[in-house]
Amino acid sequence: MDQSTLPMKQLRDRLPSLLEALEAGLVERRRIVRLCLLAALAGEHSLLIGPPGTAKSELARRLHAVFRNARYFERLLTRFSVPEELFGPLSIKALEEDRYERHTAGFLPDASVAFIDEVFKANSAILNALLTLLNEREFDNGSGRQRCPLITAIGATNEVPEDEVAEAFFDRFLVRVPVEPVSDAAFASLLEIDRNASWTPPAEAMSLDAGDIASLIDAASHVTLPAEVTAILGQLRGQFAAEQTYVSDRRWVKIVRLLRMAAASEGRPAIQLWDLLLLPWCTAPDGPRQKAVSDWLQARLGVRMAFSPPRLTRVVEAFEAQLEAELKANDLDYDESGRLRFSAGELAEDIGDAKGGASALRMTYSRQRRYGNLHIAARTGQIDELLARIDTYADELAGQFTSLSAYCAGSLWLDAELTGQVSANLAATVDAVANLRRRAAKAREGFLNLPRLPEDDGDVPLPVEHDALTEA
Repeated sequence: MDQSTLPMKQLRDRLPSLLEALEAGLVERRRIVRLCLLAALAGEHSLLIGPPGTAKSELARRLHAVFRNARYFERLLTRFSVPEELFGPLSIKALEEDRYERHTAGFLPDASVAFIDEVFKANSAILNALLTLLNEREFDNGSGRQRCPLITAIGATNEVPEDEVAEAFFDRFLVRVPVEPVSDAAFASLLEIDRNASWTPPAEAMSLDAGDIASLIDAASHVTLPAEVTAILGQLRGQFAAEQTYVSDRRWVKIVRLLRMAAASEGRPAIQLWDLLLLPWCTAPDGPRQKAVSDWLQARLGVRMAFSPPRLTRVVEAFEAQLEAELKANDLDYDESGRLRFSAGELAEDIGDAKGGASALRMTYSRQRRYGNLHIAARTGQIDELLARIDTYADELAGQFTSLSAYCAGSLWLDAELTGQVSANLAATVDAVANLRRRAAKAREGFLNLPRLPEDDGDVPLPVEHDALTEA
């Protein structure tokens, strides 16, 4: 291994142990822990949405222990909270000198990791000050701006903001995670936890210092954004626009930064499709809408919509319908009154003239249409092209399965529930495509066995019309 890459590998190897330490003793909080740590590594903030008593503050305190020499700040806000509680008291000495400055040591502008509980209960003056601090890591202190060492802030709330200022502040939290009480299935495990037992933070040697964070950020800056990932992001943006759901340009830029960090922390040079499973918590504001985004992604990741089973079904059905029509086609030509357009002499060659030509014109007669070699070759050739494209897509799906399996084996940030749903969708798609291929091959056999003209090669028919197997 290149010596230049060894420190980075050693850094990445510490992350699983850090995550394990953070999760110890927490029931059903794995996803929340990992999302918050990933956000912190990317320099972003997280918002935990849920009722009291669901381990939100405990998670924030533990996250603080991940970062070496990091200062921690925690406050519960109410509608009576004043700026001094967050930003520090006014300096009496500065006031005596006609300056308006605060003592920020030990308060939010001095913190590396912060937990702000019931964050939206603060008044607009506090929220406006927080906007600059969270987004720009700067605090307006008197006539100057103070640089803040904030790595990440975790907010907690039991309600979604409604006023304009609160909504702007809400947008500053890139990751927004609903926190529910422990499920009935895990309730027994919760009761077994000794809340009086002290949590053991990770050893200092395992924690992350400023150099580690800088190395991860530098590695993330070199992670590439593939075109296929950009395409999905564009499609999702269009979906939001169609639903009249606003996702700011700033948020899309931050999302890509988070995805780059997810890849870099796992030693990957590029963002993968599966990283997009992180998007629900970065784009949608609440649980129901996050589920809708998750469902949308799971139906598309690894699957080309041009070859989606519904569209491919319509294509195969077009060939099946054409085959049925050609099998039922009559070789004789009738006029509008139902009389044969052929002469009695022409009919005599096929049915004889026992009843005379005049009577033959009024006979009900049917003979299956026959087709020339050119016609049959055109039909089977068109299906051969379809079969080749289906086979290519089947190989592509197999490659996606391999990619997803490898991703799951090395993923730090996504759980088996999410990746399992994508895998199940891929498996269902594989089965559907295989079945449609069999139907297309059967239709080809049907065209190949059409009744043939004995000598005439016939004409080349117009191609069977069907849905285009191309991306919209």
